[in-house]
Amino acid sequence: MSELWYQQPAGNWEEALPVGNGRLGAMVYGRTDTEMLQLNEDSVWYGGPQDRVPRNASKYLPRLRSLIREQNHAEAEKLVRLAFFSHPISQRHYEPLGTLFLDFGHAPEYMRNYRRSLDIERAISRVEYEHKGIKVRREVIASNPDGVIAMRVQTSQRTEFALRLTRMSDLEYETNEYLDDVTAQDQTITMHITPGGHKSNRACCMVKVRTADNQGSVTQVGNKLLVSAEDTLVLISAQTTYRCDDIDKKASSDLDTALLHSTDEIWERHVKDYRSLYGRMEMHLSPNNCDMPTDKRIKDSHDPGLIALYHNYCRYLLISCSRDEDKALPATLQGIWNPSFHPAWGCKYTININLQMNYWPANVCNLSDCEMPLFSLLERVAKSGEETAQKMYGCRGWVAHHCTDIWADTSPVDTWMPATLWPLGGAWLCVHIWDHFRFTRDKGFLQRMFPILQGCVQFLLDFLVEDASGEFLVTNPSLSPENTFYDENGEPGVLCEGSTIDIQIVNAVLSAYLKSVEELEMDSKLAPAALDALRRLPPLRIGSFGQLQEWASDYAEVEPGHRHVSHLWALHPGDTISPETTPKIAEACSVVLHRRQAHGGGHTGWSRAWLINLHARLLAAEECAKHLDLLLAQSTLPNLLDTHPPFQIDGNFGAGAGILEMLLQSQEEGIIRLLPACPRAWCSGSLRNVCARGGFKLDFSWENGQIKDAVTVYSEFGRKTVLCFPNNGPRIEIQGRGSHRIKP
Repeated sequence: MSELWYQQPAGNWEEALPVGNGRLGAMVYGRTDTEMLQLNEDSVWYGGPQDRVPRNASKYLPRLRSLIREQNHAEAEKLVRLAFFSHPISQRHYEPLGTLFLDFGHAPEYMRNYRRSLDIERAISRVEYEHKGIKVRREVIASNPDGVIAMRVQTSQRTEFALRLTRMSDLEYETNEYLDDVTAQDQTITMHITPGGHKSNRACCMVKVRTADNQGSVTQVGNKLLVSAEDTLVLISAQTTYRCDDIDKKASSDLDTALLHSTDEIWERHVKDYRSLYGRMEMHLSPNNCDMPTDKRIKDSHDPGLIALYHNYCRYLLISCSRDEDKALPATLQGIWNPSFHPAWGCKYTININLQMNYWPANVCNLSDCEMPLFSLLERVAKSGEETAQKMYGCRGWVAHHCTDIWADTSPVDTWMPATLWPLGGAWLCVHIWDHFRFTRDKGFLQRMFPILQGCVQFLLDFLVEDASGEFLVTNPSLSPENTFYDENGEPGVLCEGSTIDIQIVNAVLSAYLKSVEELEMDSKLAPAALDALRRLPPLRIGSFGQLQEWASDYAEVEPGHRHVSHLWALHPGDTISPETTPKIAEACSVVLHRRQAHGGGHTGWSRAWLINLHARLLAAEECAKHLDLLLAQSTLPNLLDTHPPFQIDGNFGAGAGILEMLLQSQEEGIIRLLPACPRAWCSGSLRNVCARGGFKLDFSWENGQIKDAVTVYSEFGRKTVLCFPNNGPRIEIQGRGSHRIKP
């Protein structure tokens, strides 16, 4: 069984276990005295839409470009602060819904046989223990079909406990409750909240109790409920004005609809729905030390089974926080799980890698539909980005900078020069459109998203300018996300022309657009200009250390061990650098990685996850394994969530994708590689229904680095591909729809 399990309750939030149905989330502590469920609803954000576009920025763009070309860093940054930063400086941030407390009064000193677990094959959080001879069993699920969080409390004899719902500050010594009201009647607690900020979404949270066969009692005590029973069902619903106007009616309706089913039926409906996604693929690695508690397992670096558990947990988290449904929102920096009213980086959508990394595993894990909330947000970002493009840069199309929020804000965020004025965040998101299509071959999806892609291309064509030589087209203003350089005079700078990542992303977007035009058999007036611009992009350059340059000039980094390795974007997540097709550039990427690591790079969870993917593309199996071990040892919490620190979910998704990148690669057109970077320690394992670009699904197993028996390849569209076996094994061509059994 794939499960996380522990021998003690959670001591804090970072030890609690997450459940989620895509919209509602809870962190379950598993305590015996006072159980806690910290609750989230994905549209509870501080404040409503804002008008933050710098109105007159385009007027100053020619001057800014000249200052950047002259390397007058101080004056360029001064002009950016004056004309290009937004006011207010911040976008909106994500907030918690509240906390449900269940007061059992079971003192820990009388606790026996305690076990807390998260079954990720069925998405059930479970607590079991004995207290003074009474056996206690609690289960928590987050049901998508019923739209509720549900807890079942079972005891071997009638037990009394109280429920209270609140919304307390997460700050130490803070006693404020950030809510409008809490009432209790008819076996239901109702809480209303209005997050701070102008035009915030209002929210209603309801908790309803039902005892089995009405054999127990539920009593109202003030705004709390007192339960006495052996078998109790607790249902939690929540709605905000983001999705409906009458939030009380909808939240109550969710509860009533769920209660049309028995408790067993609610569990069965939940498991069936969840398994329809999670059960699409399987991954196993041996040996598997699953008899050891999870918090102790992560201290052991010789446990391939833990790597498989980590990957499967990645799939569990994605299903739990990103579902394809009406007005769906994508996973934030923390998925849907956030306890803080002032979360790090606003717990919003950072689009200079973090949001994108959240969705790296979606397609290869056979969970393409879980990526759809990203595209729903992208459609809104493109709409709001039209005004930003016009007023800031005088360009057609649309633009987004390095962050966005629930309202699809596209203006620059904050006042941090190394990150704020980066107009390629939306373009990076557009690359996901093409990669989603490469996996699914869904032309209806590509048709839907084509206007978004075309609007991005319109912006890029207007935004690109000739460099000083007049030969190449470059971005200006540009930067390498969050990094700073020393110029030829030893002066620190951020703003530049044509950073390497910019050129790589522009290349990918223009290429994706031209291929989309071809796939959709469209007559595009924009295509000739896109093709001309593509041909005029500058080449990648190798610097004095033998490294791929991060900037157009061979600048030194102020921080050689920087967490971002943005100039390796074309290696991963891009696909135009590889050891086979561009060996010199690939070697220059390797130099970058080793130089970064020598200076302490990869010190955050998500950046370590990126290193795993990059080394996998370089076919460096043991480097991948080393960074996975470091990720588990240094950047993983007891509940297996990634820590920056603090907690960020992108590391889970990035590393989960990286594990598969080590075992299967399909980024090269018409090529599928088996075990391209499988380390020696993963001596045996198997994959079932793992996806490859081109509409392929594969089943295979291996022992000691060699494919065992036959590989089963299912081709949905019959496209031609070459299957490459590991260790310079045979390359076998496949063509035709249906199932193919291939032996090496």
